[in-house]
Amino acid sequence: MVNIEIDNGSGFCFGVTTAIKKAEEELAKGNRLYCLGDIVHNGQECERLKKMGLITINHDEFAQLHHAKVLLRAHGEPPATYELAEKNHIEIIDATCPVVLRLQKRIKQEYDNKDSDKQIVIYGKNGHAEVLGLVGQTNGQAIVIENLAEIDQLDFNRSIRLYSQTTKSLDEFRQIVEYIQQHISPDATFEYHDTICRQVANRMPNIRTFAASHDLVFFVCGRKSSNGKILFHECLKVNPNTYLIDQPEEIDKTQLKGVKSIGICGATSTPKWLMEECREVINNEDCNSDVSS
Repeated sequence: MVNIEIDNGSGFCFGVTTAIKKAEEELAKGNRLYCLGDIVHNGQECERLKKMGLITINHDEFAQLHHAKVLLRAHGEPPATYELAEKNHIEIIDATCPVVLRLQKRIKQEYDNKDSDKQIVIYGKNGHAEVLGLVGQTNGQAIVIENLAEIDQLDFNRSIRLYSQTTKSLDEFRQIVEYIQQHISPDATFEYHDTICRQVANRMPNIRTFAASHDLVFFVCGRKSSNGKILFHECLKVNPNTYLIDQPEEIDKTQLKGVKSIGICGATSTPKWLMEECREVINNEDCNSDVSS
């Protein structure tokens, strides 16, 4: 008999859960509600909310709005977004994750404490919504590095203040800290702030254990999810028989043959209902075999 297990630690993080709850509450009132960018990096969940009435817009469309109600997702936004909303009489429903909000405030305080020789550095993905919001706290002056290979952008003769996007790898952050400590000039100062969300970081060791305990793993995740890419590769390291899928229809039925244990897991942007649908597809495919959940 084949066992199918859904990882209890996978699914929406606190910030995403709160943003979706706020959207559902507004839509339930019958209000017209816009969301600035995809509320979550998962196409299936975005489609579900679209059917409820949520209208997703980009920043150009946001700039054309007046007297509207707009939800800001968990990733956060730069100060310019709030300034434009006030100018255009847009009511903001702010669903910025509290962890991201605290990080924004810390970076703004660092920037406002003027020091011309100081470099504010953010370890994060260039162009990511959260990172854009963080860089916005510095009037666009912060330096973004995506990995250790990009560290040559820094001037080690000048002081460095290092922060991190909340969903980045804790291990690589520590490698970056160690490298800077070894190379920074004795005449410069270095301070680092571990701003990685532990709810996300703690999933890595747990998901490795989960993936290693199954013959086959389906990692359910939207293609846009940065967190999903990181967690998927963690699974892949311990279990080469791990496959990234966006929806149940992408399950390759031929991979199920001869498998005794199947694990289903996902990112902080993956809804539980989607993982459950994947389990149902597998069960239905093999209902005449000895597969059960």
